[in-house]
Amino acid sequence: MSNAPEASVTEKAPLIHAAGLSKQVASGADTLVILHELSLNVAPGESVAILGKSGSGKSTLLGLLAGLDTPSAGELALFGEPLGSLDEDARAALRAGRVGFVFQNFQLLPTLSALENVRLPLELTARQGRSDAARQWLSRVGLGERTAHLPKQLSGGEQQRVALARAFVTDPELVFADEPTGNLDPETGASVIELLFTLNREAGTTLVLVTHDYALARRCSRCLRLENGRLAAFDPATRETRP
Repeated sequence: MSNAPEASVTEKAPLIHAAGLSKQVASGADTLVILHELSLNVAPGESVAILGKSGSGKSTLLGLLAGLDTPSAGELALFGEPLGSLDEDARAALRAGRVGFVFQNFQLLPTLSALENVRLPLELTARQGRSDAARQWLSRVGLGERTAHLPKQLSGGEQQRVALARAFVTDPELVFADEPTGNLDPETGASVIELLFTLNREAGTTLVLVTHDYALARRCSRCLRLENGRLAAFDPATRETRP
């Protein structure tokens, strides 16, 4: 048996690796640079907050890291798989069962019940007992009695709880959260965030969180600020950017 010490979290291969990542879009006769040669590694077990003003490109960056969009230039790998060599279907297959999402506007399908919305990611993995797992997760987020309700019959906070259950139901390795409290009042938002971090801690999931909320960012193990298309280390307590 080897006596070599076990690798620490930071020594493990990153779940996300980005180098020289750029995103540009045409804007009339000009080119708009949204992201400029970003580099980022996210290790297993980390919780990383990406802060920035509205319009700074936070959601664009999140979409790139998740393989929902493609960069204009640079290298990007998810779970060690270079995304540049994969088409849209292959990227979706890579995420299936391994990546969960929480969005600002909940992104629940309006014609499906809470139970059916939570069960959707399990349908992609062909797992057995999908309805039982979905019911268990709805109970974990305090909605065990609301399984048959449509999204329009739920409050904003309840819809986001359904979204949390959907994000974690597959026991993902990685969860992306894009302004998860942006459409909630402060009290409801605080309870949703507490639930998000509780679920994340219990599952040992890696979390990448986009936000403009400094208090929320302080809950993460590492904070970065996106400004002028570039990332830098950031201390949300002092609101200072570090090299």
